[in-house]
Amino acid sequence: MASYLRLAGFPLGFGITTVLVSGTLNRVMIVEYDLPASVVGLFFAIPLLIAPTRVWLGYVSDGYPIRGKRREPYILIGALVAAMGVVGATLMVTHSEAAGIVLISGALLAFLAYGMGSNLASNTFEALLADKFVGEQRPRAVTIFKVVMFVGILAGAVALGPLLDPFEGGRFAVIVIGTMGVISLLTAGAVVRQEPHTHRIRTISQEAAAVSFRQVIHQMIWADPQARRFFLLVMLTVLGTLAQDVLLEPYGALVLDMSVSQTTRLTAIWGTGTILAMMGGGVWLIKRLGYRRVLRWGLVMNSSVFGGMILAGAIQNTGLFMGLVFLLGAGTGLAASGLLTAVIEYTTVKHAGLLMGVWGLAHEVGQALGGMMGGVVVDVVQRATDGEHLVAYGTVFAAEGLLLIVALVLLRAFDLDVLKASDDGLSGMPKAAHA
Repeated sequence: MASYLRLAGFPLGFGITTVLVSGTLNRVMIVEYDLPASVVGLFFAIPLLIAPTRVWLGYVSDGYPIRGKRREPYILIGALVAAMGVVGATLMVTHSEAAGIVLISGALLAFLAYGMGSNLASNTFEALLADKFVGEQRPRAVTIFKVVMFVGILAGAVALGPLLDPFEGGRFAVIVIGTMGVISLLTAGAVVRQEPHTHRIRTISQEAAAVSFRQVIHQMIWADPQARRFFLLVMLTVLGTLAQDVLLEPYGALVLDMSVSQTTRLTAIWGTGTILAMMGGGVWLIKRLGYRRVLRWGLVMNSSVFGGMILAGAIQNTGLFMGLVFLLGAGTGLAASGLLTAVIEYTTVKHAGLLMGVWGLAHEVGQALGGMMGGVVVDVVQRATDGEHLVAYGTVFAAEGLLLIVALVLLRAFDLDVLKASDDGLSGMPKAAHA
């Protein structure tokens, strides 16, 4: 239990950082410092644009230990670089007298550091979980820590607001520096002396480094149809469940004529359903029913909920819509807990860092495409239908439902037993690779 509590410090800090960067810093740049939204959008796109580096960073942590450890040092380095990036971006905006290219260049470098550091730290932490926990402990651990990250997001949103009111640039910079310092301490307390340190781990690291990055990618991912299918399953599940992420509030306002206070509650309703379902799935349901059935339930539930949301808009039923938002969160939580279990199960000890990078990349691609798809489809359909909001948003919901049905088909064809990790770390490779 003490190990669980210590490890929880990392996702807690990661959640708070997410709020600080994507919520608070984003708003401050646009509103208080009047930076163009397109420029700020470029800054925040950098962590997603460099997401493919997760795979290479995972390969490095697998095969190149630092002082005999291949997870802890990389997590600490990543957290430190990310903190420096957040602080650097804040100081550039709040204290720089320079404008134009100097400010933009400095902020770009700061967000590059934040993206590299957060990708390295989060990816390697997931690999640490794969190394540390076995059997039934794995899905329970990865789900609990994902829930803790949500708790960090909620806690950050609640705590940072009063601290920043009223807003003043110097005070904001001090709060950011102090917050990132606390998060760095949380990270250090979470991961130091948590990594298994055995002769077998050293041997596995040497074996991982003996195979080139390109060869590992070819053998474990590109040449294996099951691995490619699993990548698509992860991407489509995320794409199908999160394309509505920025559309629920506008849909409620434009189609159901909900007030600002009502639409503001939607995120909390969705988040409550997600957290409860993830806890129930990770702690109890997956152990009782298996990850595949729980994932299937989540996909079926959400594909049905999207149809219900279109109906709620058509009949102008606000109460039904808000109930469906809760069910959407519950379906997302079930799908997430089932998918997380599949991800952690299809992770070999030898290549845990690289594989977590691959599945993390699939998640990032799905999330990015989801955000783009939702906004683009709404704009195109509204223009084609002279501003028919129900048709535009309903088209996105219907498309998400169809994507989840495709994910269900992929899940039926997916066989985790073929991919499951073995002691030699090669069970996911084609037979030719064993030879």
